[in-house]
Amino acid sequence: MRHLWSFLAGLVVVPVTWVLITLGQDGSAGTVDRWVEIGTSNTANLIEPAVYLAVGGIVLGLLGTLRISPLGPLVAGLLLVTPYIGLFIAPFQVRERIPSGWEFLGDPLPLGLPVENGTLFLIGMLLLVATFSGQRWRRWPAPVPQPVSATPDAPATDPTLTDWSPNPSADRDTAPLSLGYPDPDTTPTEPLPRRTGGGSPWSAPPGNLPRRDDATS
Repeated sequence: MRHLWSFLAGLVVVPVTWVLITLGQDGSAGTVDRWVEIGTSNTANLIEPAVYLAVGGIVLGLLGTLRISPLGPLVAGLLLVTPYIGLFIAPFQVRERIPSGWEFLGDPLPLGLPVENGTLFLIGMLLLVATFSGQRWRRWPAPVPQPVSATPDAPATDPTLTDWSPNPSADRDTAPLSLGYPDPDTTPTEPLPRRTGGGSPWSAPPGNLPRRDDATS
């Protein structure tokens, strides 16, 4: 189906391009000749023929660069080079077969102008070269399927050194982390005896404690 649409596009592009190039070239040449006659110029007069040439170039560019099918540029290129090649065989018969005296929106349409100056032949050769480009005949690369992981909800990732296992093994030490200090002694200690009033801290110990001489005797 794409070859059919490309073939139809090539048939439509040929007359449209021929008309647009004729209007652009005739308008540009007539404008410049008028400037030479009057000795002054007005660039606004070139806008209309420039638009015709720009549209024709865009149409030809789309046909020659889009990778739809090479059949369209091939057909359009052969049809555009045929009139100029006919000038080598029967030039007068070719000129008589080209319509003359046509007008487009009040402007003259000399269709023989782009044939005689070789513009159609140049464009046709460009399309033919684009047709035989190797990139046109190649298929579009197929997308490479991505590997599907075992669990679609959670993608598989490689473990790293910073990953912690949520379920430690039974042989691991499960003691809580500490700073290396020993555990505090929780056994209660006996309170120290109170000092009597007025006593010096360097005085003898209270009477309920054994003295040094009693302990040695």
